[in-house]
Amino acid sequence: MRIPALAMAALGGAALVTGLISTPAHASLAFGIDSHHHHRNVGGTFNQNGGNWSGYVATGNSFTSVSASWTEPSVTCNSSNDLYAPWVGIDGYGSDSVEQTGVATDCSSGSPAFQAWYEMYPQSPVYYNDPVSAGDSFTASVTTDGNGNYTMTITDNSQGWTETTPGSFQGQNASAEAILESPSAAYPNFGEVDFSNFTINGQPADSFGPTALDASNNNGFEDHTGALSGGSFAVTYSQE
Repeated sequence: MRIPALAMAALGGAALVTGLISTPAHASLAFGIDSHHHHRNVGGTFNQNGGNWSGYVATGNSFTSVSASWTEPSVTCNSSNDLYAPWVGIDGYGSDSVEQTGVATDCSSGSPAFQAWYEMYPQSPVYYNDPVSAGDSFTASVTTDGNGNYTMTITDNSQGWTETTPGSFQGQNASAEAILESPSAAYPNFGEVDFSNFTINGQPADSFGPTALDASNNNGFEDHTGALSGGSFAVTYSQE
């Protein structure tokens, strides 16, 4: 989005593999690149302004793995422009690439449609055809051998499918994150997303002292990221 996190920059790109979202209205929007290098600090009950990202991002190390679990919530669409996804990834924060996987919720049809995907930005996201429903439990991970070889894995624990996708790219491995993101900068009302078992390089993410981000748009903050404890945290919808 090139505003704090994503990808409105990836306009045009390869055709997406279609599944639950048969012809995504947001197909030209990619999940995944943070080029917002000048975050402003905010006070009160909110964290650092993450633009269209919320969640946690760790920097200052060379990262080889990240993983987390969450339950996909039911959402209420505010408009047909609403689009968001929980995901985990390596890179993307202050770098020009990102390797990631997650689940998108698209409101372009007027009601929420769920679809799992992966992306190796600047390539376009690729959507899987597997069934996804609100209430499904997900576990996702991204790993690298440090030599440009990555593996993106996402599992729907409720419906019993797993997608594992290898890819090669000379990423910087400069950040690791568990994120909620909206390429359109418009979040549906998702209530709360609870992340658990958030690990980085095989250790609880807490040990890396990651930065908490809250998403915002022209109307103010869209959500709030809670405290990280034992690899668990919640992001709560809060259009201020």
